[in-house]
Amino acid sequence: MMAPRPFTPKVVTANALIEGDVIYLTADGCWSRRLSQAELLTDEARAEARLALAQAQAGRVVGAYLAEAKAGPDGPAPVHFREEFRRTGPSNYPHGKQVEQKNV
Repeated sequence: MMAPRPFTPKVVTANALIEGDVIYLTADGCWSRRLSQAELLTDEARAEARLALAQAQAGRVVGAYLAEAKAGPDGPAPVHFREEFRRTGPSNYPHGKQVEQKNV
């Protein structure tokens, strides 16, 4: 039998129900469109509780889940390509987040 994988840091992410934008749960329970403002969760029980809080907001968000993240110099940073892609927005032409961010 395999041992359970150790918990790794996460952020709660979802899509805004009306606009469809990728959003992240902050430490004060608000939503931000910037990953750097997300609450970096290092405790599994707290992560599950924060996810439950997000999932209870069905009138505001859709598809909430825990995404792996790491501490970065400006706050949480993505670990996987999928989350980097979601963070920067669609890549077919510059609009939305891509217009706002100079690093995209």
